[in-house]
Amino acid sequence: AGHHRGPLHGIPVSVKDLIDLKTFPTTAASRVRAGHRATTDAPVLARLREAGVIFIGKCNLHEFAFGTTSEDSAFGPTKNPHDTSRSPGGSSGGSAAAVAAGMCLASIGTDTGGSIRIPAAACGIVGLKPTFGELSCRGVVPLGRTLDHVGPLARCVNDAWLLYAAMVNRTSQIPPTTFHQTKPIRLGLLRKYFMDQLEHDVRTSFEKAVKKLQEAGTVIEEVSLPHASDISPVYLHTVLPEAAAYHARTLETRPEAYTPAIRERLEMGRYILGEDYIRAMKGRETLRAEVDTALRGRHGLILPTLPIPAPPLGVETIQVEGVTDSVRSLTLRLSQLFNLTGHPAISLPIAPTPSGLPCGLQLVGGYNQTNDLLALSLSCEKIFSNAATPT
Repeated sequence: AGHHRGPLHGIPVSVKDLIDLKTFPTTAASRVRAGHRATTDAPVLARLREAGVIFIGKCNLHEFAFGTTSEDSAFGPTKNPHDTSRSPGGSSGGSAAAVAAGMCLASIGTDTGGSIRIPAAACGIVGLKPTFGELSCRGVVPLGRTLDHVGPLARCVNDAWLLYAAMVNRTSQIPPTTFHQTKPIRLGLLRKYFMDQLEHDVRTSFEKAVKKLQEAGTVIEEVSLPHASDISPVYLHTVLPEAAAYHARTLETRPEAYTPAIRERLEMGRYILGEDYIRAMKGRETLRAEVDTALRGRHGLILPTLPIPAPPLGVETIQVEGVTDSVRSLTLRLSQLFNLTGHPAISLPIAPTPSGLPCGLQLVGGYNQTNDLLALSLSCEKIFSNAATPT
C-alpha cells in the first residue's frame, strides 16, 4: 500500500515453533499442544512486527526444545541442508536449516543449553544468545525458566544485530561496522576441559581460526575455570527439575502424547532432590564468578561451539578422543555453561571441515555487554570471511 513499515521493512523472518505468533498454533513440535492457537504475539515478535518484519512461517524443533538434534518431534526430524543425512543441531534446528537453505533472512530461536548456538554451528550460520533477561521470554513455551533465552539466527553478524536491536527496542543504535579499539583485541582461550574432547577436524578448523586472529593482531591468552568439570552436573540438576515442574500436569494426564525420549527425560527431572537443585544454584554462582574472572581485562572468551560436526541422524553415541559419549552430552558440552552464567555468547562460522561440514567458533562477552560482543564479532567475522562463506 506504499506505507513504510519501519527499519526492518519487509524483511522475511521465520520463527521457532516454541514462540507465540498471533493466530498461529504454537505446537512446540509436540502432540501435547494439539489445538493450541496463540491469541497475541510474544513481546519479542511484537517488536519485530513493529519494526516492519514479515513473518513467513514457523519452524520445526526438538520437542519442547528438550534436545540438541531436532529429531524427536511430532512432525519428524529436521535435516541439515549441507547433508540431509545429518542433524541440523537443536533444539532450534528448523530455524537454522531455514536460514542456511536461504528460506528467510533470519529466524528467531531459543537457547536453554545451546539451542541457538549448536544449530548455528551445525548449519554454518551465526547464532546469538544475548545476556540472560535482555529479551523477554513471555509468550515462549518454557524449558528451564532460569536458563531460557531468545535470540536470532542469521547468515552474518550484521543481520543478527539488526534483529537483536529490534527485539530490545534499540533500532536507533544499529549497528556500527567494526569493533573500535585503540589497543589490540584481547581474548581468553578456554582450552582445559573445553578442548579435551574435540573431533580432529573440528580441532583443526578451530586452531586455524585462532591462528588467523593472532595473525590479525589479536592477543589470545589461555584461561581456565577451576570448576569446569562441574558444568554438566550443575546444568542437569537445574534444567531437569525446572522442565519437569512445567510439565507436571501433562506428564500425569497425557504421558502418551510425548515422544518416548522426551517423556523419559522429563520423568528424570521428577527425581532430582530439592537439595540437589539448591546445590546447583550455588554451583552456578561459582561458575559465574569464574567466567567473570576469566573475562577480566579481556574483550571476550573464545572456544569452539560444537566438539563434533553435525552428527548423522539416528546416531546416539560418538567416539571422540578415544572416549564414547552420547550425542546429547557432546553437543551441550561447550555451550551450556553460558546459560548457567547468563553471559552473552555467539557462534560464528569458520572454515569447514575437510569433508565440507560447517564448523563454529564461540565468543563470549561480559554480562550485559551484548552490544560489545556483537561489535567484537563483526571484527572477527571480517577476519574469517575468506574461510567461511555459507553456501
